[in-house]
Amino acid sequence: MHELTVITITAASIGLLHTLLGPDHYLPFIVMARARKWSLVKTTCITALCGAGHVLSSIILGIIGIALGISINKLGAIESFRGGLAAWLLIAFGAGYFIWGVFRARKNRPHKHWHAHGDTDMPIHKHAHSKDHLHVHKGEKAKNLTPWILFTIFVFGPCEPLIPLLIYPAAKSSVFGLVLVAGVFGVVTIATMLSIVILLSLGANLLPMGRLERYTHALAGATICLCGIAIRFLGL
Repeated sequence: MHELTVITITAASIGLLHTLLGPDHYLPFIVMARARKWSLVKTTCITALCGAGHVLSSIILGIIGIALGISINKLGAIESFRGGLAAWLLIAFGAGYFIWGVFRARKNRPHKHWHAHGDTDMPIHKHAHSKDHLHVHKGEKAKNLTPWILFTIFVFGPCEPLIPLLIYPAAKSSVFGLVLVAGVFGVVTIATMLSIVILLSLGANLLPMGRLERYTHALAGATICLCGIAIRFLGL
């Protein structure tokens, strides 16, 4: 029990540090919530869903690997491959969203129209098309795929420190220990993600964007892309 207690505390500590030091755990949600004007409730739900997929994918992989007798080195190699794939997915998604955001900002830049009102006066109205024009056909509404894209990326994203933590309770054939360690790690990871996302989202909503408001989508895409680059090439 003493050893299990130590491992459980270690799992909580590593889950906390792993999340704090990984900007991919919270930056994508903060910038996308700001750009797409998600409510705090929606942002929280999407973050929790992606966090659960992130943790559960590694737990399932770890349990299957241990059950099949796969060495920790091979499991680590699999997690490393998944980490690289998730980083490239972040880069691709961020770059694509950035390009779309730039085109959207250029399309919605303020411009002038001449309006004739049947007399000699032709006033000029300066405005911007700040809202998308969605055409609904046969009652179907446009679906937002962004949360599901983020969820898919996070499912591929590994929790590398979790696998070694599962080895001890698995070696002792302790189902209780296995569930306890995985549960503590998962709860701390998701709770940390939610805490950071909620606090920084509230702060980001207070920032005056001014003329940069129409570039929020492009800035969000650039941030996610840079986040993926930092993970892939800097090992964050």
